[in-house]
Amino acid sequence: MTEEQSLADHRFECLVCGYVYEPNVGDTKRAIPAGTAFNELPDDWRCPVCNTRKQKFKDIGPADSPSGFAENLKYGLGANTLSPAQKISSSLVLWR
Repeated sequence: MTEEQSLADHRFECLVCGYVYEPNVGDTKRAIPAGTAFNELPDDWRCPVCNTRKQKFKDIGPADSPSGFAENLKYGLGANTLSPAQKISSSLVLWR
């Protein structure tokens, strides 16, 4: 697997406004179809919210990756290794 293939499902966050580009959604404002990886976006593509250039985006990994700072994932009672969706599901179970 090439690096380009491994980044295909990674989400990228705008460092200016917080918008998250999700490849499985694309960008309807600029006619970017769902399934378009961030690295396949045109060089002149800009954030659909604040119009920032592509270079101001940070890779935040795939949607099902653990949330939080990578260096902090080893601490706690295992909760830090859960994806955001898993954390929500777990809290709903405990809330009942």
